[in-house]
Amino acid sequence: MTELDTTQNTPSEVIELASSTEQEEVSSTTHQQAKTSIARWYAVQVASSCEKKVKATLEQRAITLGVSTKILEIEIPQTPGVKLKKDGSRQTIEEKVFPGYVLVRMVLDEDTMMAVRSTPNVINFVGAEDRRATGKTRGHIKPRPLSRQEVNRIFKRAAEKKTVVKLDLAEGDQIIVTSGPFKDFQGEVIEVSGERSKLKALLSIFGRETPVELEFSQINKQN
Repeated sequence: MTELDTTQNTPSEVIELASSTEQEEVSSTTHQQAKTSIARWYAVQVASSCEKKVKATLEQRAITLGVSTKILEIEIPQTPGVKLKKDGSRQTIEEKVFPGYVLVRMVLDEDTMMAVRSTPNVINFVGAEDRRATGKTRGHIKPRPLSRQEVNRIFKRAAEKKTVVKLDLAEGDQIIVTSGPFKDFQGEVIEVSGERSKLKALLSIFGRETPVELEFSQINKQN
């Protein structure tokens, strides 16, 4: 609490001064709490693979620009993943729930919008476009806060920690089966399902091209 110089005041004046100071401090605290209470989550589109860089830069810029009390959280929702390499080895990775986006909980005003938009590698907020009167040029994007349901769904998905398996494969790649009833068969990938950790490949069985579903762990990619 601020110190009061009471040497030249009567007891009643001192009480009034103290009361006034306390009210100012309560008002300031209440104002700050009100700011925090209206903070909302916003999705910000960023350049590919620059999510972590944007997060670190924006955290520092919020302090430098004096808006750290209004830019409260910056998150990149992630879930654990495993990447199967061409040689069959596995690499533990963090799989982004929404690649190319960063979530920011903030009090939206001109200062915070400028801080976010001017951060290197930021493309723009996700929101509605304010069309210009002429209709010939693109308008500014008006940031749209995420709903409570959207926020809960995003962070629930990240909290589930369901491992995602990624395979360095695409349609048309050549593979060889390393285990199971089709071991040593060669074929061509026709479909990849990362969510199920499976793929479909055309294998030559008895001289006929036959689609076969395989686990990621059952194949190796051929160079």
